[in-house]
Amino acid sequence: MVSKESRARIRADKHRRIRHRLAGTARRPRLAVFRSNKNMYAQIIDDDNGVTLVSANTLQKDVAADLAKTDDVEAAKAVGTMIAKRALEKGIEEVVFDRAGYIYHGKVQALADAAREAGLKF
Repeated sequence: MVSKESRARIRADKHRRIRHRLAGTARRPRLAVFRSNKNMYAQIIDDDNGVTLVSANTLQKDVAADLAKTDDVEAAKAVGTMIAKRALEKGIEEVVFDRAGYIYHGKVQALADAAREAGLKF
């Protein structure tokens, strides 16, 4: 019988391969994205020190206040805009984008495009 590997396992393997190639530094931290079935999360991480510098997600009241749903492209755009705004307030202008094994399409792409439009460079 042919067995099929789960999508979560495939994504985790992709993420592991991606993380071998990129890492966030204090000068250029990593913008990590996580997408669940109901919410979007983004963190800007300094991997040298193991510290999360900035975070935003759809569970936060200031992000979710004007959203009808927390699991669509509009919610991803709101998270991207908020993470960029918070990063610029802390003086972070350049990041390395970590899509965490997700396909660069839909919500992940919307988050990245919104962050770029709000002023982050990657």
